[in-house]
Amino acid sequence: MINKTCPTVAEAVADIPDGATVMVGGFGASGSPIELLHALIDHGARELTVINNNTGNGEVGLAALIGNGQVRKMICSFPRSSQSKVFPKLYREGKIELEIVPQGTLAERIRVAGAGIPAFYTPTTVGTVLAEGKEVREFDGRQYVLEPWLKADFALIKCEVADRLGNLTYNKTARNFSPLMCMAATTTIVQARKLVARGGIDPESVITPGIFVNRIVEVSEPVHEDTLIAAERSYP
Repeated sequence: MINKTCPTVAEAVADIPDGATVMVGGFGASGSPIELLHALIDHGARELTVINNNTGNGEVGLAALIGNGQVRKMICSFPRSSQSKVFPKLYREGKIELEIVPQGTLAERIRVAGAGIPAFYTPTTVGTVLAEGKEVREFDGRQYVLEPWLKADFALIKCEVADRLGNLTYNKTARNFSPLMCMAATTTIVQARKLVARGGIDPESVITPGIFVNRIVEVSEPVHEDTLIAAERSYP
């Protein structure tokens, strides 16, 4: 019988190699897989390319991974936010690379990768520096920029409930980019607040089908990024 569960977060991320491209779910603090990110810091993989909506906050989670020198390049929409301090400092010092992608384009680049579509046209960046070096075509009298898909070797995802087959549900807006990332990664690793037996989720409530999930680890009391920041915590 299929059973995709892992006993620990450490084991779940143990084979992520140096140089991997890693998608990280979350919209700011909402849906951020803190325990998986901290396990990745402990694991020590370096030269990573990370795809996320932003670059983390405070000195925990994604920001801690960046601050520990493990990320070579960030691909995101918001490199700077109200509580981000690690990435902006490293970027000004020339110690990390950045590719800015408008948020809707970021979501679509991830979505088309999961659908097997290598590229699409969008008018979003026409006439801006983000269009430099990219193909531009005209459709119905309007210019569009060709944007490639975004694929990843691994995706780190936080969900609310998972069964042992890998079917997932999410907690409201903590869903954000996660279903798209599950489809666009070669290996999807999920931390679930609650793990249930097969059949324990109403099929009509499944958001991400198990076919897109490779590993699940139960984290019954996940920490929240905002709580750690308010407590002035850092990692490691």
